[in-house]
Amino acid sequence: MSQDINLNRTIALVGHGGAGKTSFAEALLFNSKAIDRLGKVDEGNATMDFEPEETKRGGSISASFGHYTHKKHQIHFIDTPGDDNFLSDAAAALKAVDGVVMLADAIDGVKVQGEKVWQFVKKEALPTLIVVNKMDRERASYETALGSIAEMLETKAVSLAMPIGEGPDFKGIVDLLANQAYMYEPDGSGKMTKADVPADLADQVEEAREVLIEDITEAEDSLMERYLEGEELSADDLAAGLAKGVKEQLFVPVVPVSAYQNMAIQPVMNLINSLLPSPLDAKPIVGVKPDTEDEITREADPEGPLAALVFKNVVDAFAGQLSMVRVFSGTLTTGSQPKNINRDATEKFNQLLEMTGKNQKTVSEAGPGSIVAIPKLKETKAGDTLADEKDPIQFPVVEPLPAVINYAIEPKEKGDEEKVFAGINRLLEEDPSLRLGRDPQTGEAILSGMGSVHIETTLERLKRKFGVEVQLNKPKVPYRETIKGSTRIQGRYKKQTGGRGQFGDTWLVIEPAGEGEGYVFLDEIVGGAIPRNYIPAVEKGIDEAMNQGVYAGYPMVDIKVHLVDGSFHPVDSSEMAFKVAGSMGFKKGIPECKPTILEPVMKLVVTVPDEYMGDVMGDISSRRGKVLGMDAKGSLQVIQAMVPMSEVLSYQPELTSMTGGRGSFTMEMDHYEEAPHEVQEKLVEEYQAAREAGN
Repeated sequence: MSQDINLNRTIALVGHGGAGKTSFAEALLFNSKAIDRLGKVDEGNATMDFEPEETKRGGSISASFGHYTHKKHQIHFIDTPGDDNFLSDAAAALKAVDGVVMLADAIDGVKVQGEKVWQFVKKEALPTLIVVNKMDRERASYETALGSIAEMLETKAVSLAMPIGEGPDFKGIVDLLANQAYMYEPDGSGKMTKADVPADLADQVEEAREVLIEDITEAEDSLMERYLEGEELSADDLAAGLAKGVKEQLFVPVVPVSAYQNMAIQPVMNLINSLLPSPLDAKPIVGVKPDTEDEITREADPEGPLAALVFKNVVDAFAGQLSMVRVFSGTLTTGSQPKNINRDATEKFNQLLEMTGKNQKTVSEAGPGSIVAIPKLKETKAGDTLADEKDPIQFPVVEPLPAVINYAIEPKEKGDEEKVFAGINRLLEEDPSLRLGRDPQTGEAILSGMGSVHIETTLERLKRKFGVEVQLNKPKVPYRETIKGSTRIQGRYKKQTGGRGQFGDTWLVIEPAGEGEGYVFLDEIVGGAIPRNYIPAVEKGIDEAMNQGVYAGYPMVDIKVHLVDGSFHPVDSSEMAFKVAGSMGFKKGIPECKPTILEPVMKLVVTVPDEYMGDVMGDISSRRGKVLGMDAKGSLQVIQAMVPMSEVLSYQPELTSMTGGRGSFTMEMDHYEEAPHEVQEKLVEEYQAAREAGN
């Protein structure tokens, strides 16, 4: 079994959206005979992009899974999305793998999304192989791509191959270590023939080969000494040094391919086998002993205690919920009853599935390195740990990336509320980067996500899977009202309609309370001016008036009301009368108390390349923002600012436009402060107009 594990590879395919990850995955599956035809993303028949929303957009919106065998090695891979809107899925996938194949493209090199994913890869310290794809396209340039990799990723890129031709003239590659040329048919067959190094490339190949050998020897002191002493290093020596350098992340090897034409893919498959780690070579997984902070590790031992991470949920049309599980230690078998450590629950299942796209294959067991789907676990959510009850371990919860865009949602059809929210909650199980909540002040249901495309695809899936549609609106800003002055005012309610009437009489002193105190009501009645049983009604009437607002229709905060005097009628007074009297007095008194409107202010943290810093800071100032400070983070600048919420409701697409997609941000509510006079005037005018219109 240990030999089998040594032949396992568990990897993620990452890179920017459009780099060709899914086309590369198709080629891996086709060349290994896991599928019998080479699917094409642009023709909508790719094995790995099978959701209708992916077919429509021509790109991945969710991680998908594949398995293939090559030269006795069993490869489990995750094809991750590269679009900003779906990067949370990529970040979660990296928790479940031992190595990475990153795709750049020969025209644009590494784009900003690739740069962001690279930060996730570095955080997880995963050995990586980079593939420069689209060598068959017009304007392809391997040298330009190599420069982009070094600049954007700030890593040492080591080229293992040289392309023979570029663009439509791309014919194959030269393996620099073997000094061997491989030529390919441009028909998608993957057919390869060996050839001599073309004469016009001989000098370049020799020069590049010397650079490569020098880079490899830097990974091993003994190799460096032998090389400097002029000793000829064997192919085995160089292969061992190369593998060591990759494993220790001293450098990143790079190779050119055309995934669409299935050219030069087999050498990459060999490199995945030889350079990326098996579970035995990967760093041991670290967790904690449940209910303690004691750190423990698990080796990749199939006979050891079970340790597995549920890193994603998939809602399958036929199987229901599938829990995607990476096994790090121990063995899952059909009929296992692992303990869900997070939920303190024992799970039972009778089926294990290997997923390749939407295709499912039943397997009897899954050991270290395996990625399997378990159907219909009752308690388990993404981020949970499945472990041996007698020797448990708990992994850190995989936190989704923070949401950056919010929409207020409402059903398009009245009466669909229950179906809409039930459907969205099902989608939340599959996509933890979505958030659904309700604003306690405005009462609006708020759907939050990673971007406008993320929200759009969510709603498309909601309609397709659950048959309901929703309307998107910009969220209302939860303004508040307060006062800066005080008054003494009478609230008197008298109504006579024949027979018993209504009478309540109150005297109130209204003044500001301390910040954060909310509503403070003080009963200062003496001598029985108002009977005790009517005083709670006065308090309630004022409370309801505060919630409705007086100045501009927004809830009021930080107000202190003293009930100081009043009178009553032995027959006509009632709780209702005093409730109305209290409310009337409060509403009449507020205009005399210098009312003002408070606006919510957000803490905004923007990360941008140096060249966009001036534009972004100027834009923040134009939004009435205050820059608090800046910090350098490599080639990036991190800008911290306070900005009114009303000014950043649609910040995500605007920042993307301003920075060419290279900016990112997080935002959270920080505090309330007084809105400028012109903002208040506008809000009061809108409130008055709505009242006059009967709204």
